[in-house]
Parts: sequence; C-alpha cells; structure tokens
Amino acid sequence: MGHYTLPDMPYDYAALEPAITGEILELHHAKHHAAYVKGANDTLDRLAEARDKGDFGGLVGLEKTYAFNLSGHVLHSIFWQNLSADGGDRPDGEFGDAITEHFGSFEAFQKQLTTATATVQGSGWGVLAWEPLGQRLIVEQVYDHHGNVGMNTTPLLVFDAWEHAYYLQYRNVRPDYVEKLWGLINWNDVIARYTAAKNAADF
Repeated sequence: MGHYTLPDMPYDYAALEPAITGEILELHHAKHHAAYVKGANDTLDRLAEARDKGDFGGLVGLEKTYAFNLSGHVLHSIFWQNLSADGGDRPDGEFGDAITEHFGSFEAFQKQLTTATATVQGSGWGVLAWEPLGQRLIVEQVYDHHGNVGMNTTPLLVFDAWEHAYYLQYRNVRPDYVEKLWGLINWNDVIARYTAAKNAADF
C-alpha cells in the first residue's frame, strides 16, 4: 500500500528571504507540511484497520481527517514549486493571453487572487485553478484544505493563507505577506501545470 513522503524543498530555507524568512520556511515545511504527510499516512493505516475489523463506526471522521491531511500535503507540495527566488514579474505568451481572456487583464487577475487570499475566512488558500468543464481559468478560495473538491478544478498557483505561513514575520497583516508572494512566483512552474491541465482529457 502506497504511503506519502515529504518532498524535498527545491531551494534552501533561506532562499526566499527577505519576503519569507528561513525560520518560517523551515517550520512550515519541516513541521506543518510534515504533519500533514504523517496525518495522511496514519489515517490510511486506521482506514485499513477499520476494514480488517469490519468496524466502520468512525468512518466519517476518518474520511474527513484523510481529506484534510492529503489536501494539505498536495497544496503545500504545489506551493513550494510555485515559489522561486528568481520569480516574480508576469507571464507572457499563451498563458499570459489566457489570463487576459479570462480575467480582463493581469492587473484584474492579480487583484482578485490577492483579495481572495487576504480575505479567506479563518484558514485556507487563494488558488488560481483550471476549471475543465468551462475550459477556463478561475480564482477560488479553499477553506482549510479541502472544501472545493466538488468543483473538479486543478490548482495551478496556490497562496497559503494559514497563519503558520506568515504570522512570525507579518503578524496579523496578511495582505502584506500576500503582496510579497507576487515577487516570488515561479511562472514556469505555473505554466507547466496549466499546459498539463489544459491538455488533459475533457471533463
């Protein structure tokens, strides 16, 4: 049975300073992301145990716990790849054209994703995603980690709005943290995800 593993970071913990301190990045990856990986693996084991015993009395809680931890693992794995010390600016070419087509302009898209991330209630994410049914880019808010599964979207660019991602550095001023993320975006990674999602089988 397959188990999940914590991915290596694609850069040193200090690589994104001063926008994100090495201390925050290390805690975020080595503690929080690692906890989601462990939680997903532990819950898989508990689900297997429930099947072996034929005891599904706690299934609802186990399914929610599994979804929470696995989604946390998936979104964080994307988040690390979405960022780069050499990131920022804005995309051009086909993807840049798609942003203009679906949002009116890059500035309008930037404002929408910034606002979605800064205003998500409680903990969650701001996400640029590919929506296959309408064949379009959308911005969505993901609450906690796993509230949008039914939309069948593919995340392309994710902004972590959980307090553990920024509080040690930015305190309660989430918008300042979100603004700094724009200077770190690895558009090559985002474009590769967009191309793969767009070329996938139709919904």
